[in-house]
Amino acid sequence: MMPFKEMARLNKVIHEPARLAIMSALAACKMAEFLFLQELTGLTKGNLSCHLSKLEKAGYLVIDKKFVRKKIPHTTIQITPAGQTAIEQHWDQLERIREVTKQWNNSAHRLEKL
Repeated sequence: MMPFKEMARLNKVIHEPARLAIMSALAACKMAEFLFLQELTGLTKGNLSCHLSKLEKAGYLVIDKKFVRKKIPHTTIQITPAGQTAIEQHWDQLERIREVTKQWNNSAHRLEKL
């Protein structure tokens, strides 16, 4: 396996750092509140909303918006089975790439300096 070709095949929707953080958190806890994810990722409300929308459009999560006492917004985000599979496959792919590149230290496949 050539890791550079494999890197080109990474899931671009998930690989973006903020979305990778979101998906990894949701894979661990299955469901989270918007404010928890905002605190966890350090993203602004607008930025987090944008990333969540992209992940929802991809079918990786479901966003549920409700109002508590008709005034206070309460948003929860839940990973879908497709999202769980996608994030697991993504991390597996990254681990395989990392293992191949670690082997280069002890093999003839070292990259030559230009």
